[in-house]
Amino acid sequence: MPPRNLLDLDDLSAEELVALLDRAEAFHRDPSPRRALAGIPVVNLFFEPSTRTQTSFAIAEHRLGAEVVTIDPRESSMVKGESIADTAITLSAMGVGTVVVRHGESGFPYALARSFPGHVVNAGDGTHAHPTQALLDVMTLRQEFGRIAGLRVAIVGDVAHSRVARSNILGLRALGAEIVLVGPRTLLPDAMAQEGVRVERDLDEVLPTVNAVMLLRIQRERLDSALVPSVAAYAAQYQLNARRLERLRDGAVVMHPGPYNRGVELTDDVLAFSGCRYVNQVANGVFARMAVLEALCA
Repeated sequence: MPPRNLLDLDDLSAEELVALLDRAEAFHRDPSPRRALAGIPVVNLFFEPSTRTQTSFAIAEHRLGAEVVTIDPRESSMVKGESIADTAITLSAMGVGTVVVRHGESGFPYALARSFPGHVVNAGDGTHAHPTQALLDVMTLRQEFGRIAGLRVAIVGDVAHSRVARSNILGLRALGAEIVLVGPRTLLPDAMAQEGVRVERDLDEVLPTVNAVMLLRIQRERLDSALVPSVAAYAAQYQLNARRLERLRDGAVVMHPGPYNRGVELTDDVLAFSGCRYVNQVANGVFARMAVLEALCA
């Protein structure tokens, strides 16, 4: 894979993206431990809380035989004022070959990559990008339908502030899917429409027309604000529930990057729905991240 880092899916060509998906599928078929990263120190640097992403990266690293180091940013020199560049120099001098980083500031992994001579994997930065989440989402869809080209995928909710949505748009468009963004104007501006990406406001009209629905988590700080006046107001228009599940076409699936808010973007009926693929997404996170780490580091 030509790129030195994975900062977002536009680092990859469509062919490279397919190669990663194929490799992730191979790991899915045979998840036994490998030695591809034996002797390579990999540092996990998560400035934001994480369960799914941090844990699946750690499992992926161990299965590839890497020397895994997890740094608590609260105990790092960065809290003492050390710059990103100085941290990069320090890690490199100790022989660290790869840094997996999550940060609340959009662009932080890019700044780290400019100073770090090894590999940087973006595990989520601000409202900008989350490439490995998008990779596992695309993998889950390809498992379900055998293809991405020609699928119609709805992404519903707070698209404007979603790093998951932005990376999924890149990956799905690259492989030929049609994307329908659905949400209120306060969370989804008309300007997000582009070639292959439509903006719609009426979820009930969209549901019968799509192969997959990807729900986005509503941040608690957006509730009861000018953006989302109340949970009830949001749910009335955009919550997926038992009534709206009945509007889905046969064979359609529902996805969510997690963590989900019960009673906000979805109800328990969705989690019990036979087409819910949340668990598949979580499982695929390990295999997708194994594929990325192997491609960059091995």
